[in-house]
Formats: sequence, structure tokens, C-alpha cells
Amino acid sequence: MYNNRIVVYTSGTFDMFHSNHLKMIEYARGLGETLIVGVSTDELVSSYKRPPIIPFEERIAIVKALKAPDVVIPQRSLDHTELVKKLNIDVFVVGDDWTGKYDYLRDLGVTVFYFPYGEGVSSTKIKQEILDNYNDMKSRHETKVNPDVKVRSSEVNNSTDNY
Repeated sequence: MYNNRIVVYTSGTFDMFHSNHLKMIEYARGLGETLIVGVSTDELVSSYKRPPIIPFEERIAIVKALKAPDVVIPQRSLDHTELVKKLNIDVFVVGDDWTGKYDYLRDLGVTVFYFPYGEGVSSTKIKQEILDNYNDMKSRHETKVNPDVKVRSSEVNNSTDNY
């Protein structure tokens, strides 16, 4: 607590920003008077999974454009002990895919909420759908011949070598 205001912190990668990201940030907003949102840097994300599709600078700009956060900061570590102390955080909100990971913050007097993402939209699902749609489109169009394009027979035979 700072100046009798409850300080809430939530964080995430926020890659391919979608409605579940927004729901978690808005939920966090409702838990206190000051909302700080941490956006994971590319280096941090790459330390535990594939790098984000959207670069850090763009992801943080998107989150800063939202009306809910009071402050948006880079998140450079998954250990929030020092951050909690420095920013006087009272409430910590993170997606339920991290359930149990931040229970240690309770020892520092922080209330921890694991926001239920539930079914539906996720960055991983969006990426997979894009890939599936691309592969489907590519397979359908590779077999079609455009009658307006004049191709020599030697180019047709070698065209699949480029893939």
C-alpha cells in the first residue's frame, strides 16, 4: 500500500494481444487504485519459451495505449521479490497457467490471484491457427496453374525445388 492506495501488479508477455489479455488487465484494475502492468522483455520470454512474434517495443506500446494501466514497465525477471518491495505491491495478478509459481509472494504480504484464462483465445492458439491456415492455403494454391503466367516447362519441373 502506498498513500492508502492498494497497488496492483499484473504481468505477461502479451504477444499477439487478445481479449483474454484485456480481461486479465481489467480484472487487475478492479482490485486496487493503482495498476502497474509489466510486459515481459523478449530476452526474458526467450529464456523459458520461444521468442514472441511481436517485438517488445510494440507489445509495450499496445499495453501503454490501454486505459486501465496507470504505469507500464518492462518485466525482466520471473522473480518478483525485489519488484514487490520497490513498488509496494499489495496484489499480484497473473494467468492461471502460472498457478503455484508465485505463492512465495504471499510470504511478503502480497495477495496473489491466478486469473482463469479458461477456454478460448490464447496467443499459442492464434499462432497455430495462422500456421494451419497458411499451410492449407499454400497446399491448395501450389497445385493450381495460373493460365495468365507463361512458364517454361523446365521451370515447372524445378519449381518445387525452391520449397
